[in-house]
Amino acid sequence: MAEIAAPEQAIFPTEGTAVEAIGWSARVLPADEAGLKAYEAFCEGACWAPPQSPLWAKAWLYDADENGVIALLFRDGAPAMALALEVVRKGFVRVARFAGGSHANGNFPALHPSAGPERGDPSAVRSLLQGVRAARPDIDMLALERQMESLGNHPNPLLTLPHTQSPNLALAADLTGGFDRLLSRSSKDRRRKKYRSQLRKFEAAGGYRRFEASSAAEVDNLLDLFFRFKGERLKRMGVADTFASPHVRESFRRLFRAALDTQPSPFALHALEVGGKIRAITGSSRSGDRIICEFGAFAEDELTKVAPGDFLSYQNIAEACAEGVALYDFGVGDEPYKRAWCDIEIRHADVFVGLTRRGRALAMTSFAKTAAKRMVKQNPTLARIARRARQVLGRG
Repeated sequence: MAEIAAPEQAIFPTEGTAVEAIGWSARVLPADEAGLKAYEAFCEGACWAPPQSPLWAKAWLYDADENGVIALLFRDGAPAMALALEVVRKGFVRVARFAGGSHANGNFPALHPSAGPERGDPSAVRSLLQGVRAARPDIDMLALERQMESLGNHPNPLLTLPHTQSPNLALAADLTGGFDRLLSRSSKDRRRKKYRSQLRKFEAAGGYRRFEASSAAEVDNLLDLFFRFKGERLKRMGVADTFASPHVRESFRRLFRAALDTQPSPFALHALEVGGKIRAITGSSRSGDRIICEFGAFAEDELTKVAPGDFLSYQNIAEACAEGVALYDFGVGDEPYKRAWCDIEIRHADVFVGLTRRGRALAMTSFAKTAAKRMVKQNPTLARIARRARQVLGRG
């Protein structure tokens, strides 16, 4: 990875609040046009998880201004680490979190390995926190949730901060060795038999095609359908629709439209069309030799029993294997259809740091709530009761 060696002032705007420490300097900017350009420049040569990529930051922090924060950390003037955060209200408390909120999973900061802070060195992250506190004294707490412990060979420097295990684990499939090897670990003959049966039924229904959105019009159409499929299913389950807000929907539109101009595309929409109708949709991101399925949904119609969502996953994973991808990550959430493919459990970490008195109280509460959620989710009986209660309350 190329290192940016020029002094920070030559690349990044001088506006914003800077905090100096021995070897470290932090610059904190609003997420306006200049701040987002600074973040994009900072990320040249860095590694990051998809939810901290420049494309994601621009999509989610568009028009955020003071409701967004770009925090840049330098080591002896060279870019070291950066965060793109959104600021939200929780009652009387302001919280800064990864841009995208609950839609940002498997998080990892933008990091320059050649200059980035070591995991065991808290002084770097402390300088970054001091910069945020000085620039934005109105922010009470940082809630940096669902973080990966490492990215490639690089440990996550943010985990020098107080953290705990996230309530939800993520599931992934090891693709090394190819598709046949993957199938052999999960009832190869039964899965191929099911796939052939699906093929016959889809051909009888008018034929099928799998395709990737390649224009803004296709992006909009697939997202419109996804939001409808997902919303209808969640409503029937009595679960709140996290994709319902206009901000979330527009952010995903900006993201997948912008990704069309980048090759290979870091974010992609795939669809399964059967008999001239879209029956299943997935949205994915790519990070190095890893593909992450960010979301998926399917139409509930006469072909639902044929499992179009499972068929689309089969083809997505087969394509990933053909491309030499090492890991197919189904993201956060433990579901039977994921278990059918996956042999890897990924534990994420949640960081809660209070920056004010109110923030410290909220951080303590957040740690307690996270521990309670984790206990419930790890106990099948409690998880079943909680799921049923959520459905009853949702219908009410």
